[in-house]
Amino acid sequence: MKRLAVNGDQAVALSWKQINPDVCASYPITPQTIIVEAFSEYVADGAVDTEYVCSESEHSSMSICIGASAAGGRTVTATASAGLAFMWEMLYIAASMRLPVVMTVANRALSGPINIHCDHSDAMGARDSGWVQLFAENVQEAYDNSIMSFRIAEHMDVRLPVMNCLDGFIVTHAIESLTPMSDEQVKNFVGEFKAVHPLLNTKDPHAFGPFDMPEYYYEHKYQQAMAMNNVLPVIKEVSEEFEKITGRHYDFIETYRTEDADYVAIAMGSTAGTMKAVVDDLRKEGHKVGCIKLRVFRPFPYQDVAKATEGKKAVAVMDRAISFGASGPLFADVRAAEFENRIHPRTVNYVYGLGGRDVGVEDLKIVFKQLESGSAKTINYLGVKQ
Repeated sequence: MKRLAVNGDQAVALSWKQINPDVCASYPITPQTIIVEAFSEYVADGAVDTEYVCSESEHSSMSICIGASAAGGRTVTATASAGLAFMWEMLYIAASMRLPVVMTVANRALSGPINIHCDHSDAMGARDSGWVQLFAENVQEAYDNSIMSFRIAEHMDVRLPVMNCLDGFIVTHAIESLTPMSDEQVKNFVGEFKAVHPLLNTKDPHAFGPFDMPEYYYEHKYQQAMAMNNVLPVIKEVSEEFEKITGRHYDFIETYRTEDADYVAIAMGSTAGTMKAVVDDLRKEGHKVGCIKLRVFRPFPYQDVAKATEGKKAVAVMDRAISFGASGPLFADVRAAEFENRIHPRTVNYVYGLGGRDVGVEDLKIVFKQLESGSAKTINYLGVKQ
């Protein structure tokens, strides 16, 4: 197909149209509203066969998705911020019932104070709910991740829900060039949905969501953990097949000019793109710097992160979220990866960009300069007004 000029929300909606899911249940919330608005137009125009349910809340949206998926349908939704928080109870239920629901999250700050702009507080709060979490740098990646999410979630070695995360406004509303796959390519890549023990199969009845006594609960959680352990090999398999079709390469992480770098920064989402520009600028000035983009946050790719930071003098971990009383969530996982693999570069944390605070090239140059000078604290608050 020819290239399109679309924003991230429109790109995700287009991917859903090409996939033609059985059920979409949603409630509008900025900055994801464009996704469900655009998709509802596809439904109204007869471009898809999807049963579209406009629910009265996000809790209900996820409940509907759980019921539809358990019944045997391919199911999608989208949300952000307080909407994701409102789903909290149901997030854990979707994962524990091993339902391959796919949800796009337009990352937005949590209240209070009320703020509609980008940070990763919403997704970070849900990181232990049992969902696979992917983060997109740009519009193209948001579209590609959306399509691959279905294959990952529905793989028989996984059968877990997937969260496709993209930065609110920065990616959701920014118009960029998108090279979509053809409808036929998407249809063939995703394939037909294969239900497992669907509730509508009355000849083979199964119970979903029963009360679980201590004699069994632990084992069910263990089964979830083992399924999550299967995710990284499945992501690699799906990504390699996707690359053969599109020529676009994806991995758990993306390293940029790190081979001979002494100082590297790790980031997720749109910041990774800005970080690459910073690295290029500083390289021209003779600084041996590089950056690492983390694309898969859950399950966390410990081995890949440790290998990428090995031999570096210092590492900056960029957290677009705050964990009160502790370090940032990404920082904690990076440190764990380094410790487990006996890799010990000086690793520091930068909390940044909360509530949509703009973080530009000059801001990120400060990070590398502080790494080089050794002046960075263990936990730093980039750009905060003192």
